[in-house]
Amino acid sequence: MAAKTAEARLEDKWRDILSTHARTMCEIDRVLHPHGLGASDFEVLDILASESPREGDQCRVQNLVGRVHLSQSALSRLIGRLEKEGLLERSVCVEDRRGVWVALTTKGRDLHTEVLPLQRAALERMLGQRSPGA
Repeated sequence: MAAKTAEARLEDKWRDILSTHARTMCEIDRVLHPHGLGASDFEVLDILASESPREGDQCRVQNLVGRVHLSQSALSRLIGRLEKEGLLERSVCVEDRRGVWVALTTKGRDLHTEVLPLQRAALERMLGQRSPGA
């Protein structure tokens, strides 16, 4: 059998990345489902918890757009659902009426704290034993 070309190796590497991502997202969805969250929901809560560590701290939605792997419209729908569930609050930016602020509620912070170890354990199971350079 002929040696793989550089292009074929690159394609294999890309497919491995996609496969690892899909399996990891499914595992996170599985462990968070009993808590009413999915992987994308958790990502938003996790980013808000790190960007806004104190009660009442806010983060602009625009700061989430590049960090959450969702389209802007999908992110907006997710934020709306999390707001409806009482996990975060939205407000309009006074300085720029087009901007929107989001902040975790106490309920959102508590849920994030509760499920954080579950998500991190799922990451460890899925990614922790990978060989270097994989």
